[in-house]
Amino acid sequence: MAKSDIKIQPLGKRVVIKAEEAEGTTKGGLIIPPTAQEDQKPEVGLVVRLGTGEKDFTFSVKVGDRIFFRKYSPDKMEIDGEPYFIISEEDILAIIS
Repeated sequence: MAKSDIKIQPLGKRVVIKAEEAEGTTKGGLIIPPTAQEDQKPEVGLVVRLGTGEKDFTFSVKVGDRIFFRKYSPDKMEIDGEPYFIISEEDILAIIS
């Protein structure tokens, strides 16, 4: 989803993330049932919108970056039926290349 398509503007140093779907199988081929995945929050996502920022602040990420973030820090929301997370830039741990 392009930046202009999303209908939310995060404030300050916050970022909107489109969460990646949890894997349904392990590397060894074991199938993980959906009921076992329900309580698992994703830790990887795609940046879709940056906040308004603050004076003398530059975001370390940009729209389109795939990131790794703290597991329990994001707030979940739904926009047009799609799940998204809003997170403080401080809780972003790494950019995945």
